[in-house]
Amino acid sequence: MTTVDTPRILLTGFEPFDQDSVNPSWEVARALHGETIAGAQVHAVQLPCVFGAAMEVLDEALASLQPSLVISLGLAGGRSEITPERVAINIDDARIPDNAGHQPVDQSVVRDAPAAYFSTLPIKAMVRHLRDAGIPASVSNTAGTFVCNHVFYALMHRLSRRAGPGVRGGFIHIPALPQQAARQPGMASMALDTQIQGIRTAIHTAMTVQQDLQEHAGQLH
Repeated sequence: MTTVDTPRILLTGFEPFDQDSVNPSWEVARALHGETIAGAQVHAVQLPCVFGAAMEVLDEALASLQPSLVISLGLAGGRSEITPERVAINIDDARIPDNAGHQPVDQSVVRDAPAAYFSTLPIKAMVRHLRDAGIPASVSNTAGTFVCNHVFYALMHRLSRRAGPGVRGGFIHIPALPQQAARQPGMASMALDTQIQGIRTAIHTAMTVQQDLQEHAGQLH
C-alpha cells in the first residue's frame, strides 16, 4: 500500500495506433503499475496517441500524482533495442495521422519555447545497466517528430517550469512485440517479459544513479 510519504513514479504508455491492436509501451507500463522500485511506487497512465490530447492527460497525471520521477514510453517499430532518448525537439511533423486524424506539419509543440530539451534521466547509466542484464540497449539521439517526441518535449517543458526541484524525466523507446513483427517480416522485436524487465531496470537506475556516466554513446550520422 502507498503511504503519503512514498515517492511516486509516473510511467506513461500509449494506446495502440496505426491500425495496431496492441502497443508495447502500454503493455509494459501497466505490467509495472503498483510495483515498488527503489522505494517508490509506479503509477501507470495511458496516453492517447493524439497531438494535444496526450499533453492534456500528461498534465492531469503530473498534477494529481506529483511524481518524483517521470518516464514516458513509446513504440519505435524497427528498433531492436531499448533506447533511452537524449533530446526532445520543439516540432510536430507527422508522417502519418494520429488517432484523431490530425497530421501537423512543421508546427511547434509549444509556441515561443526553446528549440530542444535534454532528458534529465541518467541515460548512459541506464544503457550500461540494461546491457549488464543481458538486454540490448543504446542511447538514441532522435525521438522522431510524431506523438512520442510531442509528449517528450511537453514533459520536459513542464518539468522545467512547474515541477519541484529534483524531479527527473525523460522518454524511452521500446521495440515492437513479436506478434507485431510477425505481421511485418523482417521487423525487429523484443519479448514483452524482456521489455518489462528492461524498463524495471531503467527505473531502478533512474532512482538510484544521480550522476550519469561519462562514456561514448554518440553516432556518426
